[in-house]
Amino acid sequence: MSQLPLQERLAILADAAKYDASCASSGTAKRTSRGGKGIGSTEGMGICHAYAPDGRCISLLKILLTNHCVFDCHYCINRKSSNVRRARFTPQEVVDLTLAFYRRNYIEGLFLSSGIVKSSNHTMEQLIEVARILREEHDFRGYIHLKTIPEADPELVRQAGLWADRVSINVELPTAAGLTRLAPDKNIATIEGAMGGVSQAIVEAKDARRHFRHAPRFAPGGQSTQMIVGADGASDTDIVTRSSLLYGRFGLRRVYYSAFSPIPDASAVLPLKRPPLLREHRLYQSDWLMRFYGFAPGEVAAAAGSDGMLPLDIDPKLAWALRFRERFPVDVNRAPREALLRVPGLGVRAVGALLAARRQRRLRLEDVGRLTVSLAKVRPFIVTADWRPTLLTDRADLRALVAPAQPDQLELFAA
Repeated sequence: MSQLPLQERLAILADAAKYDASCASSGTAKRTSRGGKGIGSTEGMGICHAYAPDGRCISLLKILLTNHCVFDCHYCINRKSSNVRRARFTPQEVVDLTLAFYRRNYIEGLFLSSGIVKSSNHTMEQLIEVARILREEHDFRGYIHLKTIPEADPELVRQAGLWADRVSINVELPTAAGLTRLAPDKNIATIEGAMGGVSQAIVEAKDARRHFRHAPRFAPGGQSTQMIVGADGASDTDIVTRSSLLYGRFGLRRVYYSAFSPIPDASAVLPLKRPPLLREHRLYQSDWLMRFYGFAPGEVAAAAGSDGMLPLDIDPKLAWALRFRERFPVDVNRAPREALLRVPGLGVRAVGALLAARRQRRLRLEDVGRLTVSLAKVRPFIVTADWRPTLLTDRADLRALVAPAQPDQLELFAA
């Protein structure tokens, strides 16, 4: 069969990569191309950066090396039994595309994943070759994120970390039972073993850098993973608990959540309907509660209903506060930081500003109002110099008073 033109292959393989959400570039080492040395950068001038609110760079060329795959994961559009158009790049073609896109100021870096072609080791070697050519032959100093293959030889995964800023291994599904049922070619022990190897290599490289200035870096942006939400019967509580374990065991930089999307010629074991995208959003909010607000997994789970699902109409912190009203109201002039972080509507920056301001004066309700988007959401849960909610915190209809109006849900991949 004749090879498709490059532009057609780019369209196929860029579209196939859109289902992988774990392509953030926060936390990378700082490298610039100032002084006429090398090309690409992870900071500085000369390229138009696009950042998400949490600082993630999104100016990346995001493609698959190939969508051919010898695995038959039911949820994957590129599984071997799927009737999709197949395409493949050579490592040199990916290098040429990356450099061409960078020189046109379209991107700042590369996110590269792949289906498994021939074998896990062969595919991993191809991915590494792309990064090696960019770094070694073209002195490319931009961001590179490689999606590694857990079934590949550990030495190959180690090589990937030497060339890439960030590496990631997808756990795919929150439970071992779900993985066994929907991805029969994958094994949870193999995936976690590979993640453990990457985690250990990152720690060892950091330790070496403390002792030897020129010791090689290893994945300075850390490692991340992704879970598919809604493809199996896992509840939000299952997902939150699993994420917490992954953060604790492997020191992950991020866990990404991707709402399951029905695919053409789908397996009969998959649900016919996609989960609400708002569910994915609530899981991200829960993730932030654990990472930045001091919530334990059990506390986040306590915000869920009896079915283990987080409410969709309100955020998890508000759901937790409504369930544990005995913890409120808190006095913004006296409460410790940990208690203020539990107040719905107060973010990390707002709490920091309140703590700094109250050293100078007694805070009033208007002072809090300057630091929050919705003062109505905050009022039932705080005490200030001029405000006390009295019976408002215990009102039976408090949820209706503080719940935001729900807009119509938008489709992520709608035309």
